Amino acid sequence: MPGARARWFMIEIFPASLTGFSAPVMPPLQFTLTGDFVELHNLLKLMGLADSGGSAKARVAMGDVTVDGKVEMRKTCKIRAGQKVKIDGQTIHVRAPE
Repeated sequence: MPGARARWFMIEIFPASLTGFSAPVMPPLQFTLTGDFVELHNLLKLMGLADSGGSAKARVAMGDVTVDGKVEMRKTCKIRAGQKVKIDGQTIHVRAPE
């Protein structure tokens, strides 16, 4: 299919800013603490961004998670109110208990 290849070639060469195509922007998620903190791997699991505790720990260990803009490698890092956690382009804003 020559036409299909030509379209793929155009998308590959021209950045989204020139073609008008862009990836959807995901709204930030909100997490309200019930105590002083939540461990990082538990936050990922509770927010549905990891299938299990084991996969959450693996993602943290691989350096896929940032906390306040810095890569976080500690699986049990204490996440407190006001911090922002990011994984796969999804941001979680952590709020204090109400």
